[in-house]
Amino acid sequence: MEATVEALLTGRAVRFTERGERSAIAKAPVEGPRRVGWLGVEGDEQADLTVHGGRDKAIHHYPRDHYPGWQASIGPHPKFDAPGAFGENISTTGWTETEVCIGDRLRLGSALVEVSEGRQPCWKQAHHLGRPGIVAAMVKSGRSGWYYRVIEEGAVAAGDNIALVERVHSEWPVARVFGLIIGGKHKGQAAALRDLARVEQLAEGWRARAAKLAR
Repeated sequence: MEATVEALLTGRAVRFTERGERSAIAKAPVEGPRRVGWLGVEGDEQADLTVHGGRDKAIHHYPRDHYPGWQASIGPHPKFDAPGAFGENISTTGWTETEVCIGDRLRLGSALVEVSEGRQPCWKQAHHLGRPGIVAAMVKSGRSGWYYRVIEEGAVAAGDNIALVERVHSEWPVARVFGLIIGGKHKGQAAALRDLARVEQLAEGWRARAAKLAR
């Protein structure tokens, strides 16, 4: 499994709403290599570190594959004309949540990263796009994107390869995990949720949620 990094994007935290909330969701493509550190890509920020960023959410990957579907379902939007509409750091085509699994280790440029969890939709995506209904649509569709933790620091640039190095949980594609944890598909799945809560590569918060939903 191999793809090309079609765009590498970063953003700084800025005033986002009239009430003064800040966000770094408005990310823009950058040229040339950027360092990949434990907390993400050089030059990138997160405004609210209680829900974004950190070791388990260092890098956000969103498939460009989903953009045509969003244009068909919620209508044309200028932000869909280029990568970055969902605040992603990595944009590719060819991989979606059905192909990528929790715990997958991938060589991203010279860095080694690991899939840690899906991207839980939030109000900032709706505000950024001016589409209040998109959060519910993302939950229903499972077109969430996913996060990486950094296993080995390195560097990455647009045009670099991203390639699967190791897969340890083929039974846990991001789409399945998102459906159980966020998408409301947990009913009658207690055994699967207990198994999921034991997956060490899954982010701690999602492991705790899996255990809670299994009760």
